[in-house]
Amino acid sequence: MNPLLDSLQSYPFEKLRLLFKDVTPPAGLAHISFGIGEPKHPTPELIKQAVIDSLGGLAAYPLTLGTPALREAIAKWVGQRYNLPHVDPATQVLPVSGSREALFALAQTVIDPKKNARGEPAIVLCPNPFYQIYEGAALLAGAQPYFANSDPARNFACDYSAIPDDVWARTQLLYVCSPGNPTGAVLTLDDWRELFELSDRHGFVIASDECYSEIYFDEARPPLGGLEAAHKLGRGFERLVMLSSLSKRSNVPGMRSGFVAGDAAILKQFLLYRTYHGAALSTVFQTASIAAWSDEAHVRENRAMYVQKFSTVTPMLADVLDVRLPDAAFYLWANVARTGLSDDEFARRLYADYNVTVLPGSFLARTAHDTNPGRDFVRLALVAGVDECTEGARRIVEFCRSLKS
Repeated sequence: MNPLLDSLQSYPFEKLRLLFKDVTPPAGLAHISFGIGEPKHPTPELIKQAVIDSLGGLAAYPLTLGTPALREAIAKWVGQRYNLPHVDPATQVLPVSGSREALFALAQTVIDPKKNARGEPAIVLCPNPFYQIYEGAALLAGAQPYFANSDPARNFACDYSAIPDDVWARTQLLYVCSPGNPTGAVLTLDDWRELFELSDRHGFVIASDECYSEIYFDEARPPLGGLEAAHKLGRGFERLVMLSSLSKRSNVPGMRSGFVAGDAAILKQFLLYRTYHGAALSTVFQTASIAAWSDEAHVRENRAMYVQKFSTVTPMLADVLDVRLPDAAFYLWANVARTGLSDDEFARRLYADYNVTVLPGSFLARTAHDTNPGRDFVRLALVAGVDECTEGARRIVEFCRSLKS
């Protein structure tokens, strides 16, 4: 067996299963889950109909490169969404079978696992807390993860200025997540300027995970993207790729449809890797994805539902927890320290007493630089309907107040 597999940690939801294994929640309360970030809004009819209309495509092998029509639809969407003058569908866009697959495979493509002259492995720099795929991708590429802790003073954006120069010198790949999972933090133009300057100096690739980019709260202020930031700063896309997905934007996680866009030289090698990897997106879902990327009405309706939930739930929880509206995405990142419970004990007792699931923040982070930045936090995924989210928040408020009685 590949010995690098031994370096992988249990996934957060396996840790959650073990945390709850001896707990029996009250049978009289229906389970409410804020645990998994799986969209629960209805899949738009236009996408379901496009799947039905394209079922004839099951008779053909899909192209890893994707159909020209899909690449053109994605390039058009990227250009319009991020105010870019031109995105070449032939060289700067590659459809993928979900951003998760692509985030993992990208590290296998760009990392040179040979150790440097001092015998040190390459570094993949990740936010902390983080989406666990980043760490696994780094380890299985033969690299060493290095974690940049989030800073509560910066609305939980990472403080990249605290990273030593010798770490940047060994960095080959930087994962950023904006809007962030679990914190919802969005990188500013100044953040991007700093990262581009570091990439220019040290030559590392930036992979910008933007799968939450279409969940935000002000229609006039969509989150800044990596390619957009590069254009605003007068740059090209050298050493930069962004990854996105239809899962959250269009409520189709089961389609596993996304894309990578940016540096044409990286995408050329990434296509070569994925041709052998065999992860081509189904022809049926390629066709349905064209319909999804070509329509914004359902995306605005989707955002409106999240706005309603966040505007209802956030002030309810703010009465008992330290929580505020995130920059974007569909998570609330709540500090539970004032309850007197640790994040994992809070999650366990809330489930035991009120049959509500939240994810302990420490499960989503690593201890780095003498601290676990997820400690004392829980993540709530507001993915269910308004009524269910409101009822879940009401139970959390009741639970927190019961701790003081």
